Amino acid sequence: MAATSVLLPSADLRQELTRRGAGDVGKCYQCATCSSVCELAPTQSPFPRRQMLLAQWGLLDRLAADPAVWLCHQCNDCTVRCPRDAKPGDVLQAVRSLVIEKLAFPAFLGRFVAKARATWPLLLGLPLLFWVALLGLTGHLGVPADLQAGWAYEQLVPHVFIYGVFFPVAGWVLLASVVSGRRFWKLLGSGGQRTGSFVGALAPALGEIAVHRRFGRCGAAKPRQLGHLTLLWGFVGAAVTSGLLIVGMYIQHLAMPLPLSHPYKILGNVSGALLVVGGAMLVGNRLGDRKASGTSSAFDSFFLGVVVLVIATGMTVELARLADAASFALTIYVVHLGAVMTLFLTFPYSKFAHMLYRTLAMVHARLSGVDSPR
Repeated sequence: MAATSVLLPSADLRQELTRRGAGDVGKCYQCATCSSVCELAPTQSPFPRRQMLLAQWGLLDRLAADPAVWLCHQCNDCTVRCPRDAKPGDVLQAVRSLVIEKLAFPAFLGRFVAKARATWPLLLGLPLLFWVALLGLTGHLGVPADLQAGWAYEQLVPHVFIYGVFFPVAGWVLLASVVSGRRFWKLLGSGGQRTGSFVGALAPALGEIAVHRRFGRCGAAKPRQLGHLTLLWGFVGAAVTSGLLIVGMYIQHLAMPLPLSHPYKILGNVSGALLVVGGAMLVGNRLGDRKASGTSSAFDSFFLGVVVLVIATGMTVELARLADAASFALTIYVVHLGAVMTLFLTFPYSKFAHMLYRTLAMVHARLSGVDSPR
């Protein structure tokens, strides 16, 4: 256990929590109201009372190896009921962002994304400049003079550019996620004995995530369940649509663009609608009751901002093509590609990484015999 303390010196933890919007942790006087009202806390090891104490003591090594930090979904029932306004939900959220940063591979990218308040222009701007440079150097930064009505985006930005960029990006993100995930899995193992099959525990964990079952137990932040669920399935649908389009172009040899009545197009548009609705709900939640939704740090706001930018530009790109506004469409398409690239590249280091860490924590909880939520 002592070996993990290199993550962060204990004396610095309180300062880091304050910087990440959880400076009220010191107000906690261990009344246990938070653990009493939490519907997600296992009977045998309730949270977040214990985690609040560890945070006050500066024991990040213990917190980093604690699956409860990730079994918490920031329902904020604890924050709403806390008599001292210590905001336990915000504290665990800040701890999660700190763990993501400290386990990141490579470390400098974890620090870079964690400081999104200052680095966001580079996080968004560099991918955009990359696409502008690539298209400019290859002569594709303008609309072709012979572009005919009914054009497809492949005539503006060749697919070989998209594949040549995003396949390596996806490979890099997978590598970074595997390294960070292994580090986290090893930390979890230092805090409890695991027995059973990883795959056998993964399947029900993914089932819970697919329907956001735990979110359904939340009280104060229950509206977030529908927003998160809608956004999740919007992204899933968009990913499936992208795969089907590759099959359609290179195996079925379908002519592009597809008509609006084509099943692939319908799936893509439905997925886009889900993304719009889910994104709007999450933005509305963040603008609502701060106690129920939690404090928004730059780490949270950056991720949500990128998601909203991807959704907005993606839908605008589709509408611009239907309106036959080629010049405007190309401009927005380049912005969209840059935003998608930012979303991909920051996956292992942003709030998006919750998908990886929370899934592993849920699998570990099953394998280590932690009770289901009461």
